[in-house]
Amino acid sequence: QVQLVESGGGLVQPGGSLRLSCAASGIIYSIYAMAWYRQAPGKQRELVAAITSSGSVNYSDFVKGRFTVSRDDAKNTVYLQMNSLKPEDTAVYYCFAEIVAGRRADLIDYWGQGAQVTVSS
Repeated sequence: QVQLVESGGGLVQPGGSLRLSCAASGIIYSIYAMAWYRQAPGKQRELVAAITSSGSVNYSDFVKGRFTVSRDDAKNTVYLQMNSLKPEDTAVYYCFAEIVAGRRADLIDYWGQGAQVTVSS
């Protein structure tokens, strides 16, 4: 069974930085796209950043120039470096991955459990 485990959330002051990590574990054959989403209270979940297996990246406009997504395929891990954080970045951040896994080598979408990021003075 595949699991995505996130770490690195917390409380930070405006202008500060945090780095989120998300590691996939289990019987994994390959990982295609990996991404970060976020959901603030009372709002829909929205895409933050995504990275393909070839390293192409895509950012939502509200994080361009501040956040950087990267991945380490040897560790089955995706990262989100968040700089110049703003109060409006406060949300639960979820990682996402398209993974070929299991004895049948099925392609399945997986989600992490979520990491709270709070930006406040």
